[in-house]
Amino acid sequence: MKNLYITLFIFLSVLFHNGAKCQQTDKNAIIAPGAQLTKLSGEFSFTEGPAADKKGNVYFTDQPNDRIMVWTTDGKLQTFLQPAQRANGLFFDKNGNLWACAEDKNNLIKISRDKKIEIVADGFNGALFNGPNDVWVAPDGGVYFTDPYYRRAWWTHTERPQDKQCVYYIKPGTAKPVRIIDDLVQPNGIIGTPDGKTLFVADISGRKTWKYKINPDGSLNDKTLFCNMGSDGVTLDSKGNLYLTGNGVTVFDPSGNQILTIQVPEKWTANVTFGGKDRKTLFITASTGLYSIRTNVKGAY
Repeated sequence: MKNLYITLFIFLSVLFHNGAKCQQTDKNAIIAPGAQLTKLSGEFSFTEGPAADKKGNVYFTDQPNDRIMVWTTDGKLQTFLQPAQRANGLFFDKNGNLWACAEDKNNLIKISRDKKIEIVADGFNGALFNGPNDVWVAPDGGVYFTDPYYRRAWWTHTERPQDKQCVYYIKPGTAKPVRIIDDLVQPNGIIGTPDGKTLFVADISGRKTWKYKINPDGSLNDKTLFCNMGSDGVTLDSKGNLYLTGNGVTVFDPSGNQILTIQVPEKWTANVTFGGKDRKTLFITASTGLYSIRTNVKGAY
């Protein structure tokens, strides 16, 4: 019995060391052996929207300070763009353009490699968007983005511009957004699979995450409940596991079973993505901090 207590003590000590509390099974081990949650920097007001470029550099937003930051693959923190139109969610397309949900004037923008900004969409049906929040660019160039309403201090309007909080789609080669999902409470995090066949949308206020089949024309059908948890930001790994945020990071396998929780020592965990040269480091934006932890799996992007 004494040996059992000693074994249990060692196990718990490893599990909770340095405040990086990860609960996983060996069968679905995502966290690399001995890996610890590391705080890379804490000089921000509120971090969001992480996205990795082709080299593995991780870009993220510090919206209250109106800037896009980058954590390079050699461990350096740099300012990429400031001012940054109050950018929130980010995603790189296959051409290296950085798409951003810009909440300064509620636009969806595209930032080229040389930092030129193009406004792609600025409203729907003659009115401003509520506040584009998160974006995913499909392999064929189609763009999906969420448009919840969170009142921002810098806005002059005080009412929700749109009648609903929806998900929009922009067909490749066009600039006209169409409502593609209009029956969720407050869609927030969004991402699709690398093959362009499945879309995940987190309904943060509805406390559910939904899965959709993407048709060849970009339309959606087969709406299916993926899990009974909403999320702020989302990402996928190469094995099809979905990562949700809010109270730390919660990971679900492709069948919707919870397989991992990562506790983060911040009031709110906003978003996640994979980065680094080998795409096997999970980067976490959480309130005033940027965190990372090494994994056994690669990111889907």
